[in-house]
Amino acid sequence: MKEKLKKNHLKFKFRWEYFLILFIVAEVLIFGGMNPKFLMPRVLFGSFNDFISICIISIFMCFVFITGGIDLQAGSIVGLSSIIIGVTWKTLGISVGTACLIAVIIGCLCGALSGFFVAFTNVQPMVITLGGSFLYSGLAIAVSNMSNTAAYLGISGFPEAFTSFTKKRFFGVIPSQVFIFIALAVIAYIILHRTKYGRQVFLSGINKRAAEFSGINTRLIIMSTYIFSGMAASFAGIIMTSYLGSSKSDFGGDLTMPIITAVILGGTSTLGGKGGVFGTALAAVAIGIMRFGLSMNGISNQYLDIPVGIMLVLVVAASTASKNPKINKFIQNNFNFKQKLNDKLVHK
Repeated sequence: MKEKLKKNHLKFKFRWEYFLILFIVAEVLIFGGMNPKFLMPRVLFGSFNDFISICIISIFMCFVFITGGIDLQAGSIVGLSSIIIGVTWKTLGISVGTACLIAVIIGCLCGALSGFFVAFTNVQPMVITLGGSFLYSGLAIAVSNMSNTAAYLGISGFPEAFTSFTKKRFFGVIPSQVFIFIALAVIAYIILHRTKYGRQVFLSGINKRAAEFSGINTRLIIMSTYIFSGMAASFAGIIMTSYLGSSKSDFGGDLTMPIITAVILGGTSTLGGKGGVFGTALAAVAIGIMRFGLSMNGISNQYLDIPVGIMLVLVVAASTASKNPKINKFIQNNFNFKQKLNDKLVHK
C-alpha cells in the first residue's frame, strides 16, 4: 500500500487548470465572506448572465492565439450582430430566427475578411484586427441609422419567444446560458483537441513552415480560426440581445480586454502552439466571477477593468519570465515542492 502511494505521488503532475479551479473556489469564498448574498445559488449562477459573452468568445478565440494570432475585433462584431438582428427584424420585417441566422453569417464573414488578410498578406494580426474593430464598429453605427429608433435607445420589443429562452432557469436556479456555454465549450474542445483540424491548428502555431511541408494549408487553417472567433462573437451578440431584450450597436465595446485576458490566463501562449479550451473556459469564469464579485461589493463598473488589466500584465510577465533559463533554474531549486515531496517519499 505504501509503495502504491509513493508511485501515485511520483506520477502526479500539476496542471494549470487545477490552479484555476482553486482560484475560482477562493473567489467564491472571499466574495461570499464580504457579501453573504453572493453565496446564494440563484445569485452565484445568475452571475453568468453578466459575463457569458466573455466565456463564449474566449473559448473560440483561443484557436486564433494557438496559431500565433490575436483578435481585437470580437467586441465590435458583438455590437454589429446585435444591431443587425434589431434592424432586420423591426425595419425589414424579417423573422427573428432568420435575423439571427443573418447575424451569424455576417459574423463569420467579418472573421473571414480579417482572417484572409492575416493569412494571405502576412500583415500583423494586431494591425488587421484593430482596423477590423474600427470598421465593424462603424458598420454597426451605419446599420443602426437605418432604424427609426435613436441609436442610444436601441431597438426593443422583441417577441417573447426570442427573449424568454435566455431568461429561463433550470431547477429555478441555473440560467440557460450556463448550459449554452457548456455545450459550446464541449463542441470547441472536440474540434480543437479531438480532430485532425485541431492538430493542424496546433502545428500551424508551433511551426508554420513544418506544417506546410507536411501538406497542411496553413493559410486556410489560420483564416478559419478567425471565422470561428467571428461566429462566437455573433453568438454572444444574439444571447446578449435576447437577455437584455434590446439591440444596440455598442454592445461588446468593453469585452476585448477581458476576453484576451481569459485566453492568456487559461494557459494559451501569446506566441502560438500552446493552449486549450478547458483552461480558457475556467479562466473566463474566474474573470467573470471576479468582476461580478467586485461589483456586488460596491466597486463601480468603470473600475472593473483595473484588476483584469493587472491580471493580464502579471500573467504575461510570469509567462515570459518562466522562459528565462536562470529564473526557471532558481524556481526549480527553491520552489519545486512536488520534487521535494517525492524525494521524502522515496527516502522513507
